[in-house]
Amino acid sequence: MVCKKAIGQLVAPSRRSVLASAFMYGVSSTFHFSSAAGEQQNTSTHHKQGIHTMTSMTTRDGVQLFYKDWGPTSAQPIVFHHGWPLSADDWDNQMLFFLGNGYRVIAHDRRGHGRSTQVSDGHDLDHYAADVAALVDHLDLRNAIHIGHSTGGGEATRYVAHYGNNNGRVAKLVLISAVSPLMVKTSTNPGGLPIEVFNDLRKDFAANRSQFSLAFAAGPFFGYNRPNANPSQAVIWNWWRQTMMGSAKAQYEGIKAFSETDFTEDLKVITVPTLVLHGDDDQIVPIAASAPLSAKLLRNSELKIYEKLPHGICATHADIVNVDILKFITA
Repeated sequence: MVCKKAIGQLVAPSRRSVLASAFMYGVSSTFHFSSAAGEQQNTSTHHKQGIHTMTSMTTRDGVQLFYKDWGPTSAQPIVFHHGWPLSADDWDNQMLFFLGNGYRVIAHDRRGHGRSTQVSDGHDLDHYAADVAALVDHLDLRNAIHIGHSTGGGEATRYVAHYGNNNGRVAKLVLISAVSPLMVKTSTNPGGLPIEVFNDLRKDFAANRSQFSLAFAAGPFFGYNRPNANPSQAVIWNWWRQTMMGSAKAQYEGIKAFSETDFTEDLKVITVPTLVLHGDDDQIVPIAASAPLSAKLLRNSELKIYEKLPHGICATHADIVNVDILKFITA
């Protein structure tokens, strides 16, 4: 999920000083460990904090999925799909924004990520999409808008194609900096990134996940390695915090999932209106082999390219992205 020029950024020690106060963000101590496969449970746990309702449900193969469900159940739902290797927390800005605009907002921690079960297997797009389908069924969501960023864009694409097409479940789809249609270079995808890029990514991640996460966030993910960039230590540490909450195994295997999954056939069958957003300075999912190709494969798409914006635009330019999404979903 990174171009060749960015690899050096992943392993180089950060040149910015680390403020001790950043640790106040903390790492969640709420981890769930794998349980035996069994029937899907109908019970959920609820913890109310003001307008926030934090909930969990269990899939048929015993994975406990943590999710946030805020807002009135009578409102139109928006389902957010987070990127690698993060959690539902990455959507907090967007969730509060759309909650304030009258929507019901839902975001889950993908299996092995955040506060969901650190299960040993199932770290592939078919399982990811099936988990979303189970959550949607559990909440009985209809006429929902699905928004996915990066790997979450791939997850949302597969979910809509396999579970949400022409059945009243999905109203619209938004893909932001998404990994679709295919990241890795193949004979049929000559514009993709060589497999060596992802092999190096796995190697660096496995060698020192904590340092990798700091360098990745402080470098190419948010475009902080560009001249005249204004890095936010809060954004960097929030990215690191979310990464360290999840399972290293799930995140390691997730690299294969996001880089080698071909979404071409998924994109072709999606009929709902789809907004495709991408920054043309995305160093993680280069635009040439992603957004324009996805937009062409989709039956009903709108493509918007942001000049000089990075991969992590939901954090660096939330004010722009939020407004564009709101315009699309209210049109």
